[in-house]
Amino acid sequence: MLLADVVTASAAVAATRSRTAKATAIAELLRRAGADEVGPVTAWLAGEVRQGRIGVGWRSLSRLAGRPADAPSLTVAAVDRALTELAATTGPGSAARRDAAVTGLLSATTADEQQFLVRLLTGELRQGALEGVVLEAVATAAEVPAANVRRAFMLSGRLPETAALALTGGVEALDGVRLEVGRPVRPMLASPGSSLDAALTDLGTDVTVEFKLDGARIQVHRDGDVVRVWTRTLREVTDGVPELVDRVRALPCETAVLDGETLALDDDGRPRAFQDTMSRFGSDATEEGVLLSPFFFDLLHLDGRDLLDEPLSVRLDALAGLLAGDEHAALRMPGVRSPAPEQAAVVLDDALTAGHEGVVVKALDAAYAAGRRGKSWQKVKPVHTLDLVVLGAEWGYGRRSGKLSNIHLGARDPDGGEPVMVGKTFKGMTDQLLDWQTRTFPELAREQPDWGVLLRPELVVEIAVDGAQRSPRYPGGLALRFARVLRYRPDKNPAEADTIDAVRVLLAGS
Repeated sequence: MLLADVVTASAAVAATRSRTAKATAIAELLRRAGADEVGPVTAWLAGEVRQGRIGVGWRSLSRLAGRPADAPSLTVAAVDRALTELAATTGPGSAARRDAAVTGLLSATTADEQQFLVRLLTGELRQGALEGVVLEAVATAAEVPAANVRRAFMLSGRLPETAALALTGGVEALDGVRLEVGRPVRPMLASPGSSLDAALTDLGTDVTVEFKLDGARIQVHRDGDVVRVWTRTLREVTDGVPELVDRVRALPCETAVLDGETLALDDDGRPRAFQDTMSRFGSDATEEGVLLSPFFFDLLHLDGRDLLDEPLSVRLDALAGLLAGDEHAALRMPGVRSPAPEQAAVVLDDALTAGHEGVVVKALDAAYAAGRRGKSWQKVKPVHTLDLVVLGAEWGYGRRSGKLSNIHLGARDPDGGEPVMVGKTFKGMTDQLLDWQTRTFPELAREQPDWGVLLRPELVVEIAVDGAQRSPRYPGGLALRFARVLRYRPDKNPAEADTIDAVRVLLAGS
């Protein structure tokens, strides 16, 4: 298969807003792909490369992209091999070797292929083929149930490998994927709830109401004395969090997979700034004086028994048994099971009094739906917050002259298109944040008009809002009310930003 075939399919996907049409176009391409081509083709159409970071940025690609070839000749396999070699090019003189390799690759591409590769390698390939669409396409191409594909992906966390299994081995191969201690699964996510009363009305009384911490999501695996820790994006951070490793290693079990959150607390037990917690997950090792405390709210495996398909009530019973005893009780996320409405309100009040964000209401009969933001978990915060994509920024004026200030905010298109602009804000920004934006944004710019910068959709920022209102000013037909910056979210990527539908919920409630 030629790279040109993938580029053509990508263009067809980008040209339609129909989810079914997108999945059909991808499925047709996957049916034609050879066994060794399915993995890279699947990854590329999801906007990723199998090799991860390859050490070549936007500026280098723009500089090295020379005159395009007249006719397509590159195969999928050849491009995938070139990317593998690029990712493995390290050490002294590696920059020059990477430049030479990139030049050789791009010189063999046509204009359309060159544009596709540059956008792919810089994370800017926004063709509307999000993971959900690609998974549907894989199921269609392999003629297998979509549920089997989603489950295998949930347990493996690897989209290209899941596609290869489906197309080469069918249902039997997919069903052979099991939870493995030491291999992270995609975390289950909570949907925004409009209020505590609404969440309780929606889910009923057979629920648990737990604290919603202002921390970082963690998944911890233990196999004997080996303990490993991953973030919500499945990035391993074990070496940087030895205190979490020690706490889990002390538990009375041989194997376990725990889901929870961690955060830094001050001497009074109140949460420190979110940035203090996230400082422990950077490229540099531990920041002196910042210790993380874990709080676990789910148990997916215990001593040879997988619990993913068990209802939450069973998983919580197993977690309570594992964390029994005074020495481990502090590891349990605070909450109340099957509360009366007034008891649930007390949990919310206690969480806010302790300095946390709110609560999560969870249906006790729900299995663990990894990687999905279903209605069986609903997070309730008194202040409406949204995780949005930064699309651009304008130069400030007055005391903010010379600083990139007013940021453009976009909500995720659930059908996989470009983020939908829903407003702007310059409120809530400290001088330090303004300096950071001014330094950082030009490096992420795809255009730099006189008024500011237009950014590649890579940064996620958490915004507090008072609601939303109808407005013809923005493409989504609505605008945020009194938006203000709370913080940037380096632990989230644009695919995890809130959708335009989540903003419309605020419109209904404002």
